[in-house]
Amino acid sequence: MENSFLKEFKEREYFNQCTNSDELEQLMNNKKIRAYIGFDCTAPSLHVGSLLQIMCLRLLQKHGHQPIVLLGGGTTRIGDPSGKEETRKILSEKHIEKNIKNIEKVFKIYLKTNNPKLKPIFVNNYKWLGKLNYIKFLREIGKHFTINKMLSFDSVKLRLDREQSLSYMEFNYMILQAYDFLELNKSKNCIMQIGGSDQWGNIVNGVELIKRHSSKQVYGLTTPLITLASGAKMGKTEKGAVWLDSKLLSSYDYWQFWRNTDDRDVIKFLKMFTDLDLKKIDEIRNSNINDLKIILANEATKMLHGKSASIKAQQTATSTFEKGSIGGELPTVNIKKIEIEKGINIVDLVVYSKLLNSKSEVRRTIKNKGIKINNETVENDKKVVSKNNFNSENILKLSHGKKNHVIIKIS
Repeated sequence: MENSFLKEFKEREYFNQCTNSDELEQLMNNKKIRAYIGFDCTAPSLHVGSLLQIMCLRLLQKHGHQPIVLLGGGTTRIGDPSGKEETRKILSEKHIEKNIKNIEKVFKIYLKTNNPKLKPIFVNNYKWLGKLNYIKFLREIGKHFTINKMLSFDSVKLRLDREQSLSYMEFNYMILQAYDFLELNKSKNCIMQIGGSDQWGNIVNGVELIKRHSSKQVYGLTTPLITLASGAKMGKTEKGAVWLDSKLLSSYDYWQFWRNTDDRDVIKFLKMFTDLDLKKIDEIRNSNINDLKIILANEATKMLHGKSASIKAQQTATSTFEKGSIGGELPTVNIKKIEIEKGINIVDLVVYSKLLNSKSEVRRTIKNKGIKINNETVENDKKVVSKNNFNSENILKLSHGKKNHVIIKIS
């Protein structure tokens, strides 16, 4: 029976490199496998920059394979130097454990299934890394790595070429990641690791370690690093990270992120970040670009926040942009009644609302007619906002340009 996992993986533009593509494809055509992706837990949530990896795990499930989610309770204590120009801040164990619990919730949304054979397996690498005996580890694992080769990997080489410090702790990261693969191969019969292209060297290390240590054939598969057509990094906006957690980013703001996709990225993102059938995407690819952006926003938001949240976000956007009203799903910022009774300067209010980050930026934007209160342009940065600007429900709409809005509510 043919399994088309790798075929669809390539058609959705997920594919970058594979250690043995033909052999892996033949294997996956004939049996169900387990594959893993590792996620370090340096923040209270994942953001859109990690979404491609999550979509890879969804695709595994779709084709009957079981995903393993490795949450790096151990490696987060070390810090991955890949793509980093400086040593990462070391988090406390309590902080890491809290992050792990929050991040696990994201996967339970994206990888939800009633099929017990496809349910994600969650593992925390601190379970085995925390018990390692240093001398034994060096004798049994360290002997398979040479300093010469370790120095050749980009994660190390780039830091050294730039004369940036690289701690001994970080230098060991690649060995620990390789050991993770070995451990999962032994305990979970996992035969494939997937990661971003910046992880290629670390993944190959794991493949080679298992071959030397256990004489078993396993595989590595990488995805491209996603940059926007504008050249910006995926997952960040001028307002900050696009979090996959409604406590950190509202479903409306999440919907807006996808709705504001660059025209040049829309078809690619429909392939990468939705479950839409590829034939369907091909059929609609020449439709009105704004209609396609709404489809992208709806599909992406539905996947994370549910169908109801997606519908409400679109309705809010329609009422806000097309009808000029105050949309019910817009982000809300509360302000104390006493502040409004005293009167608050518009510049201070915009910074308080986090629509913009600095007072100088707000003043420039006001000068360029870019700030509105209840759809009316603010003409002067000396304007004082008072109770008269709020409606009977004690709310006003504050806008930056055409796409960024927030509700200010008196509490």
